[in-house]
Amino acid sequence: MSSGTRGPPMRHLLLLLLLLLPPRVWAQEEVVGPRLEAGHAQGRVEPALVPTAPPELVAGAVDTPRFHILYTARSQEASRQLASGIESIRDAFVSVLGRDWPGTTEVRVGMGREEFEALALPGGEPPGWAVALAYPSHRIILLNAQTLAGPEGQVTLRHELAHVALGQLAPRWPRWFQEGLAQHLTGENLSMTHYAALFRAVAQEKVFRFEHLAEEWPDLPTDVEIAYAQSAAFVAWLSSHYGPEGMGRLVDEVATGQPFEQAFGKAFHTSLWVEEQAWREGLAARYGWLPLTTSTSLLWLLIIVLGAAAYLRLRTIKEQRLLEMDEREAAEEAAMREALEAELAQQRAALVPPDLASPANAPETLEIPEWYEPASPPGAERDEDEETPRPAKPTVH
Repeated sequence: MSSGTRGPPMRHLLLLLLLLLPPRVWAQEEVVGPRLEAGHAQGRVEPALVPTAPPELVAGAVDTPRFHILYTARSQEASRQLASGIESIRDAFVSVLGRDWPGTTEVRVGMGREEFEALALPGGEPPGWAVALAYPSHRIILLNAQTLAGPEGQVTLRHELAHVALGQLAPRWPRWFQEGLAQHLTGENLSMTHYAALFRAVAQEKVFRFEHLAEEWPDLPTDVEIAYAQSAAFVAWLSSHYGPEGMGRLVDEVATGQPFEQAFGKAFHTSLWVEEQAWREGLAARYGWLPLTTSTSLLWLLIIVLGAAAYLRLRTIKEQRLLEMDEREAAEEAAMREALEAELAQQRAALVPPDLASPANAPETLEIPEWYEPASPPGAERDEDEETPRPAKPTVH
């Protein structure tokens, strides 16, 4: 099998392996430590509902129809920018929840950690890991202008507003619904981190029952990610199925003080267990192999196009290099031929004597005289023959 055939499946396998591996393997045996994130007073005792004067650090305020924003001298500009868009964020909440929470919400904005902590309510100091804090029963949100100006600033603001909204609309919500709604309203449920966590949960068959997430939260970091992701996904699923009308009915039922599951049944005319089962049945299709294949089809097409372009580019480069090599070889052969001819010429010149090498020193052509034998006088041969004795003739008897 060629390497081109092995390539895409191998990359696909590596992608699946990365999604299946826990993102912080080294923390598997540790409990969840403090993280820099938004916080809220639900789940712990809030400061008493007693009138308190604004902190001395407050330099002024800016008001909108449903918000009262307090700022310090250093956070004035950030607060005015916040005031220009905070009403539209609240409108977006109403479009999902179907209800608006009552009254005016106070937002305290400080610049830096020191001012952030100084603006806290007495008895409600923010934890060291929190970058924002909500007091739902007080309708107060505490923000750090430095965090607000960061990339996660708007997400943090929406998260805190979600906790204030739920705290004002009803006295008690399960933990999974609080966190799920907050993330759904901030758009965090659409992140790749959530998808990877749910993909891992489906592959490992580790999706929690929501009844186990009503009060407690997991300890392991990877389990916490799954809990957040599945809570956001389930709330988004409920919102898409029942719309703001259904969510509004749920808010009204929970506001009466009855248990959440009972209010859930009255609002949606079904039980939490049935809806959870229906949601679970679609997890494999949404977060399993099928959506991965579907969502990556465009990616594979792009990879093929880029691969073809790369192949053509490499082929052109290869042909150009071969042409350059041929030209280089031809030039080298010509140079070698010239060098060889020069060497042969030198060798031929070395074999010729120096006195003969120059035409000026070449000897003149010698004329060799012809040889003429003297003519014999007439009768000489005969006299010679006569002087030579002849043998006697044999006698025939």
